[in-house]
Amino acid sequence: MTYYPIFLRVEGRWCLVVGGGDVAERKVASLCDAGARVTVISPRVVPALARRAEARSIDHRPRRYRSGDVAGFFLVYAATNDEALHAQIAREAEDAGALVNVVDRPHLCRFIVPSVMSRGDLVVAVSTGGKSPALARHVRQRIEETVGPEYERALAVLARLRERLRDAPLSAEERRQIFIGLVESELIACLREGDDAGADRVLARHLGDGASLTSLDRCPRSSSAKGEDVGDVVERPGVTAE
Repeated sequence: MTYYPIFLRVEGRWCLVVGGGDVAERKVASLCDAGARVTVISPRVVPALARRAEARSIDHRPRRYRSGDVAGFFLVYAATNDEALHAQIAREAEDAGALVNVVDRPHLCRFIVPSVMSRGDLVVAVSTGGKSPALARHVRQRIEETVGPEYERALAVLARLRERLRDAPLSAEERRQIFIGLVESELIACLREGDDAGADRVLARHLGDGASLTSLDRCPRSSSAKGEDVGDVVERPGVTAE
């Protein structure tokens, strides 16, 4: 079975989790982190879910699933120990046009959930198509060993720079070369070592004198002919400051 890799925006969308155990709690936590509005249907829930319900961060319906409960939900998780119920939820969710995931039952799923590593807004998802979650976790852990917190900071720097250069008189290819040059430079290594001065030198070399972490933090987006907000000059790709 082949899956289409995609990231979903669930902010503000109603999502249903049927089940109240530890697996259900992890699904609820990830949905809440993404800004979803979550309903949990289960006679009993683990303490973490009870606390969320008490704080009214989720809607808890303390009962068993009833036919038709999936109506109106964008996304549905089934995380119980009842195989017959799982099949019913999958069928009803499919008929209702909802995305459905039945935990550990790929053949009943319209989507599966990858093993995820995140560093701020940098997210790496690893999937084996539901064939071996253990291998997916292993690969994710190997990535975590390589991709440290410095990547989160690097992404923040590059995102700010991208915004600053949005209106600069550069072609798409010139912008691309600037970012390729920075990503392949010593910038990430400097951030890993906490060497802000070194990172500033890298930025100045690629963007022009005056470019620095601080200048990217403080300056508004540039719409001028010269990227003066980033440094004195944003050099054309291939012509870096000496």
